[in-house]
Amino acid sequence: MDNKVIIYSTTWCGFCAAEKDWLEHNGVKFESKEIDLDETAKQEFFGKIGGEQNFRGVPVTDVNGELVLGFDRNKLAQLLKIKRF
Repeated sequence: MDNKVIIYSTTWCGFCAAEKDWLEHNGVKFESKEIDLDETAKQEFFGKIGGEQNFRGVPVTDVNGELVLGFDRNKLAQLLKIKRF
């Protein structure tokens, strides 16, 4: 089964860029949604985190419906079953 991975990020976020590079390095296919450029993605993002009042920063990654806040390599590796990173 393929993982469904969506990373919500901004164009200026260094941690977002680092996570995307890490995912690519580990062969993980993902969809990137830039919430600073795409209003639809922004509203989808706020819906997933429970509204603007819960916004703490990006990246936020949706892995098969489970949200990972920040670039948490350990949690991402666990969810994506990446053995070595």
